[in-house]
Amino acid sequence: MNKKKKRKIIITTFSLVLIFIVACILAVIFSLSAPGSSDDITSFTVSSGESKQEIASNLKDAGLIRSKYALLMYVMLSGKQNIQAGVYELNRGMSAPEILNALVNGEIAGSERETVSITFREGIALKEYMQLLADNTNLEYDTIITEINDPEYLNTLINDYWFLTDDILNDELYYGLEGYLYPETYEFYVDTTFDSAVRKLLDGTDKILGSIREEINDSEYTIHEIITMASIVEKEALNATDRAMVAQVINKRIELNMNLGMDVTSYYGVQKDMKESLTMVDLNDNNPYNTRVATFLGLPVGPICNPSLESVEAVLNPADTDYIYFYADIITGNVYFTDDYNEFLEFERLYG
Repeated sequence: MNKKKKRKIIITTFSLVLIFIVACILAVIFSLSAPGSSDDITSFTVSSGESKQEIASNLKDAGLIRSKYALLMYVMLSGKQNIQAGVYELNRGMSAPEILNALVNGEIAGSERETVSITFREGIALKEYMQLLADNTNLEYDTIITEINDPEYLNTLINDYWFLTDDILNDELYYGLEGYLYPETYEFYVDTTFDSAVRKLLDGTDKILGSIREEINDSEYTIHEIITMASIVEKEALNATDRAMVAQVINKRIELNMNLGMDVTSYYGVQKDMKESLTMVDLNDNNPYNTRVATFLGLPVGPICNPSLESVEAVLNPADTDYIYFYADIITGNVYFTDDYNEFLEFERLYG
């Protein structure tokens, strides 16, 4: 076979494969689209204990979706699997994703469910997130703070969210989801379920981290290490410039096999608020977060707060400097950097 003929076969084969792929994509898009344009209400019931396969079949039989298989595939890829029982008012003008959102959000017919808007600030810990939920919804703090660390529950979340890995199952972690609940303002039903509330927070994280997924995948660090470093950066610096330099110091110290020696990890390790004072006992507490312990090398076992996107980006794009020391003035928010230990001690004397 001559080269010209061989090349023609390759081009033809590639073209056919490309056409097939495009056709499949278009078929899926069509299968998920609304089966009609009617706004006429169809009452649809999801019974407690029904499987997703049964629900999809019932939706198909009711003429509310084009394909039960397309819907099930979308459920798997979207991670929206917590369908709530109830009676819903749906119509044939709704697409499959719109119907799934209604079922997941529990938009039950005839119900006027009260909602509440809750703002979660960057830099605060998971316990504070759970307290905010308990203060503003029907959820009870003691129950959800226990449930959120259940290994079986964490495993279901790992299966549904790409950014959650087996790292969150480490027994030494205080809270497996620490660092992974993105700080933002969310709206919840007052009578929300625990799982729905957690997934709403994780969906927010998915949206934010998804925008930089390629950078995360290209990093030399695992996503758990990235979030851990970002949480330290979040607590140590207030602006983008300082955050990039703090990230650089962390990188440099790891590279040089130096102890990180950062107070913010000590605070988390002994579960003290930053407004409190650390004692010598606290600073020498041998827990898996406390990088102030002289023999502690590397990163804490996990994140110490829930960081902002800016802090994550600082870790992915650290400053180009050779600093190995910094002193953060908690009163002014200023951060002072140096590569000289004596100068660091002078910063500590002046601003400590």
